[in-house]
Amino acid sequence: SDPYPVPIPVLGHVNTGTLANSKSPCNIVCVLVTVLPWISEQFVVAAQKQTLKNVTEYITDIICKRAELGYNYGVILIPEGLIDFIPEVQQLIAELNEILAHDTVDEAGTWKKKLRSQSQQLFDFLPQAIQEQLLLERDPHGNVQVARIETEKMLIQMVETELESRKIAGAYKHHFQGQSHFFGYEGRCGLPSNFDSNYCYSLGYAAGALLHSGKTGLISSVGNLNAPVEEWTVGGTALTSLMDVERRHGAPFKKFASVRDEWAIKNRYVSPGPLQFSGPTANDINHTLMLELEAQA
Repeated sequence: SDPYPVPIPVLGHVNTGTLANSKSPCNIVCVLVTVLPWISEQFVVAAQKQTLKNVTEYITDIICKRAELGYNYGVILIPEGLIDFIPEVQQLIAELNEILAHDTVDEAGTWKKKLRSQSQQLFDFLPQAIQEQLLLERDPHGNVQVARIETEKMLIQMVETELESRKIAGAYKHHFQGQSHFFGYEGRCGLPSNFDSNYCYSLGYAAGALLHSGKTGLISSVGNLNAPVEEWTVGGTALTSLMDVERRHGAPFKKFASVRDEWAIKNRYVSPGPLQFSGPTANDINHTLMLELEAQA
């Protein structure tokens, strides 16, 4: 049941989409457990004010570097909401919503003149299929349905275009075949681990005990999670104490950031195997929680 390093046999590069919002640790968990070459996190893209072209070029750079080492394959993890965290895309969508609320999109494209020059350049940079999604698929309020934009497929098309340009310039001589998968709900339908079950049961039992004793205004809490279940501490935390702004140090992401460049180029894949319900690893806590607890120690 212990993780062991194995090469992942894939043809070309695989862009994998996961259903993860800005607060979700889903992608960091995946990349730390399986040691993937690259991952894109929404909060990094937003904080660094990266453009869609920046993201495309970075992925392309990694593909080219790996190709030089003979690694014409790899897995790239893309969170579903990535596109919505790119500042220039947010601006484009806002402008499109305003234009389409009052005007008709004509085939001649005269409506584009109402876009800012930067937004128009971005729109022209997008693959045609994505342009059509932005213009045609609207919600009942007339707004762009960002959730329906298949980010992983969009990035593959944009990377293909960039690689073709580099091939013409003589900077890339290999063949690229991108494949996309979307695992938006597979993670949600997975069985809970022993830790998950014990943790949720403890929270529910604590909530019932607090209500039974007439304690209100509290949220059930469980501590000392890195110890055996018998040594966990259970109690209630005042809701008002949770109203402070918390600056998280992000131990899991710091761990990934420290090895990101190496993992992007070299093969460090790990196959963690299926979830274990018995044996030496059955009661292990999840990887990111372990890193957070170590950082607090």
